[in-house]
Amino acid sequence: MRIAQIAPLHEAVPPKLYGGTERVVSYLTDALVQLGHDVTLFASGDSITEATLRACWPTALRLDPTIRDPIAPHFLMLEQVRAVAHEFDILHFHLDYLPFSLFGDLGVPFVTTLHGRLDLPEIHPVFAQHPDTPLVSISDAQRLPMPRAGWAATVQHGLPNGLLTPQADGDYLAFLGRICPEKGVDAAIRIATQAGLPLKIAAKVDRADVAYFEREIAPLLQQANVEFIGEINERQKPGFLSNARAMLLPIDWPEPFGLVMIEAMACGTPTIAFRRGSVPEVIDDGVTGFVVDTVAQAVDAVERSKTLSRNAIRRVFEQRFDARRMANDYVDVYREIIGVRVPEVQLV
Repeated sequence: MRIAQIAPLHEAVPPKLYGGTERVVSYLTDALVQLGHDVTLFASGDSITEATLRACWPTALRLDPTIRDPIAPHFLMLEQVRAVAHEFDILHFHLDYLPFSLFGDLGVPFVTTLHGRLDLPEIHPVFAQHPDTPLVSISDAQRLPMPRAGWAATVQHGLPNGLLTPQADGDYLAFLGRICPEKGVDAAIRIATQAGLPLKIAAKVDRADVAYFEREIAPLLQQANVEFIGEINERQKPGFLSNARAMLLPIDWPEPFGLVMIEAMACGTPTIAFRRGSVPEVIDDGVTGFVVDTVAQAVDAVERSKTLSRNAIRRVFEQRFDARRMANDYVDVYREIIGVRVPEVQLV
């Protein structure tokens, strides 16, 4: 099958440091190539992929300080995709609603995976204008604000099997991701302090969140049990996650998926997460971690996390969240949209 993957330009594919959507696009693209499909990736020029790369901007926008309007490069990319769209059996966008108007009447099948939150009222009229556009959700919970949108499937994320693997376990708590109000790093600090364990924070601070970080979080980092590491790359994640007793995800927003949960799972590390958004769909409570509602419950779960089998956590990752499973799920979606029978590929 000739497949176009169209990624955001904010980060390279895969990102050099933090970045969720572009990371998933990378795993999916390479897995599709490994399954024998002819895949072209439209992304920034500093991307690395097993597919054919069509560079639509020289570098990731976050790495280019001269960029003031990030939408303009994306519209340039959409025009480039439109010019060659008929070369493909299907176009797979990861750009929210941006392609709807340009590609709705082009006659080339396309699908859009939505990676972000959908509880913003201002975006609902856009989707209402395109009720027949095929959409993929990354969790069932993500759909709740827009139940009547053109949902084709839910496809949960996956990681390459050998990307992150278990190492020796340690006795600190980990926070991985981004520092902003909805991610709950302040709650993570309270949980670690009450549990009497060190907390290591490997996280990005976006420019939009610098004021919040300096006002609310920086003072908390002065506590003796807290270590702020900053952003880490893929090579650093296995050690960071494997050596933690548990990863903390005390989120305060409707998390669409939460890639960090399966990254921890791949390392055999349990996750203690608040019951928001996709969390109950991803975490097998009492097996791969604990789903809690309060800081007090999270503190209790820190002690109970020592009873969980790290080998069992890794096995669940391999069964549920392998990138090949994700790729085959998407092939099923493509097949349904274009109406062409594609041979099944067996997982190995």
